[in-house]
Amino acid sequence: MPRNFLVTGGAGFIGSNYVQRLLERGEKVTIYDNLSRAGAPRNLKWLEETFGRDAFRLVQGDVRDASQLAEAAREADVIVHLAAQVAVTTSVVNPREDFEINALGTFNVLEAARQGGRNPIVFYASTNKVYGGMDDVEVEETPTRWQYKGLPFGCPEDQPLDFHSPYGCSKGAGDQYVRDYGRIYGLRTVVFRQSCIYGPRQFGVEDQGWVAWFVIAAVTGRPMAIYGDGKQVRDLLHVYDLLDAYDLALEKIDTSSGRVYNLGGGPENTISIWTEFGPLLEKMLGKPIPVSRGDWRPGDQKVFVADIRKAQAELGWQPKYNVEKGAQQLFDWVSGNKHLF
Repeated sequence: MPRNFLVTGGAGFIGSNYVQRLLERGEKVTIYDNLSRAGAPRNLKWLEETFGRDAFRLVQGDVRDASQLAEAAREADVIVHLAAQVAVTTSVVNPREDFEINALGTFNVLEAARQGGRNPIVFYASTNKVYGGMDDVEVEETPTRWQYKGLPFGCPEDQPLDFHSPYGCSKGAGDQYVRDYGRIYGLRTVVFRQSCIYGPRQFGVEDQGWVAWFVIAAVTGRPMAIYGDGKQVRDLLHVYDLLDAYDLALEKIDTSSGRVYNLGGGPENTISIWTEFGPLLEKMLGKPIPVSRGDWRPGDQKVFVADIRKAQAELGWQPKYNVEKGAQQLFDWVSGNKHLF
């Protein structure tokens, strides 16, 4: 029997990919999105062209509007909360707006779930930024990257939280509220602390979505800047692999309810943002890419690699896309859709 899904931020990068998956398997979907991000109207148009205007319900709303959100969530069996202010740099410039969207918006989602009477499952897209700079973890420098000295599997879920940057604070507040609403009110909540997610339908910009932004800039010939030394390491997770984890957590909600999972590419899918990703991108493009250089930006971790063993053990989940395969797929999508950029 089809379930009712409410996807906040459903016209965004992750949201539109998940809505596609949900519609393909016959679920009922409400997209709740204020369409403020540049790519959202394009993703919405693509969903309408692919599935038809009547295939899903659109509520053009803001998560800061508690009453509108509660109305949209009234029939939801599953709420997937993806709507957010997503850039650290933006949070530094406008911390109040960042707080209201991320912390208050998440609180509004939880209250809508708690008071709606249907006891919906609530998924929350958190971030690796809740771990902050991980100053207690030693790193070492190699010719092409920074790496952890003592965490061979990456950062585990029990790493102390350290909300660095307004963005880290606002997303971290939401993270902890989602956990506690599960404990206090019995909501079936799951927190996903997500690493660098990338893939098709990602309209990355310089401040957020760096993998997509580098690919878009390279393909379209736009100026590209590297901040810091370019050796910062991230574990990359393809959006399709992320959505597999969502589906498994839903299927195994008796296990996943109340849990926190790190979701990233893990140690097998790490790359430094320019000293290693740059040559890979130049190989796909077939020519050198000129870049400018800038100082380190606030909240920029030298290393983040997620320890994904908990999700592997409890959900039976495993990333399928390695960095080279996923980057090539994204490159091909951008190259084939230049008109969108």
